[in-house]
Amino acid sequence: MSTPVPPLVVESLVRSFDRLEAVAGVSLRVEPGRIVGLLGANGAGKTTALRCIAGLLEPHAGRIHVAGAELAREPRVAKARMGFVPDRPWLHDRLTAREFLAFVAALYDLPAEAAERRAEALLTRLELAADAHRTIEGYSLGMRQKTAMIAALLHSPPLLLLDEPLNGLDPLAARTLKDLLREHAGAGGGVLVSTHLLDVAERLCDEVVILRTGRVIAHGPLDELRAGTGARTLEEVFLELERDRAATGLDASAPRRPGGDAR
Repeated sequence: MSTPVPPLVVESLVRSFDRLEAVAGVSLRVEPGRIVGLLGANGAGKTTALRCIAGLLEPHAGRIHVAGAELAREPRVAKARMGFVPDRPWLHDRLTAREFLAFVAALYDLPAEAAERRAEALLTRLELAADAHRTIEGYSLGMRQKTAMIAALLHSPPLLLLDEPLNGLDPLAARTLKDLLREHAGAGGGVLVSTHLLDVAERLCDEVVILRTGRVIAHGPLDELRAGTGARTLEEVFLELERDRAATGLDASAPRRPGGDAR
């Protein structure tokens, strides 16, 4: 039996802006069936890393593979194997949600009837079907977020990239989205989600990658991170990492495994 191809492999990713190294040698993997949280304070490099992985920014070094396709060598293939929702989704405001989703389906060469059925099922799940005939320009932030999520899920990609996906969602919609992400992972897909909401990450993610100043400072399954630091919650893991850095003067470039050893 062949080993499943990981939805995402990132190796030594580097991206700079002038003299600022926003992402400094980040490596991570998203395995099939896993939801991975990309965490860190504002300015840690989360959004820059996601934009590089999505193909919106060109890395200065490193390699990115999406479901087996190398982004630099096969950009169209790699991008077709992902669904991306940025922190501020760009949508065609003069289209209705149904028209926009039909446009997205055509971009991915999806059969029209099958795509329409899937779009309607997702519109219903996220309680947007009743408003899907309206133009997007009149949508609230939450409605726009739902539309962007449906577009990302429409072609059932191996990889979902999400930057603050719960922005603007009410509690019911947020719960439905979490269920959809878990279903996507359960079907063998992978999810990389960036968020600054630690309680959300704790409830949603199987493992996390924590960035500080563009570098990975901790990574692993949540249970191992908690056990390795003696913390009970992800928030306490963060605080413990900060206390450890302050006490030891550890350089931010030294990542820490769950057991606490610098590597």
